[in-house]
Amino acid sequence: MQESHVFEYATIRVVPRMEREEFLNVGVVLYCPKQKFLQAMILIDEDKLAAFSSKLDIEQLEKNLCAFEQICNGDKEGGPIATLDIASRFRWLTATRSTIVQASKVHPGLCNDALKTLNRLFNQLVV
Repeated sequence: MQESHVFEYATIRVVPRMEREEFLNVGVVLYCPKQKFLQAMILIDEDKLAAFSSKLDIEQLEKNLCAFEQICNGDKEGGPIATLDIASRFRWLTATRSTIVQASKVHPGLCNDALKTLNRLFNQLVV
């Protein structure tokens, strides 16, 4: 029997107009310390985003979400935050902010395989 590990995750949201508090889930970020796992899965559905706001700059949004993934992966292109340890990167990515790209509150759980859990959450919450 495989051992279960604690993980934390948050949905990645696009909030085109913060004053309306409407958002669209575009991804999930999952962190599992025991498996040394930090990864995000992102899906940009331009049709859904256009329904929220015709003024949304999709190109800029893609750059912001790409930076999110770079930070998760520890890529140097992600800037100084990407050089932090894995736990610090997750905490930075999920910190409360008032920007177009936001993370939900962090939720905990148990998993055997972090990647399978990320795929399951992504399909449930985004796709």
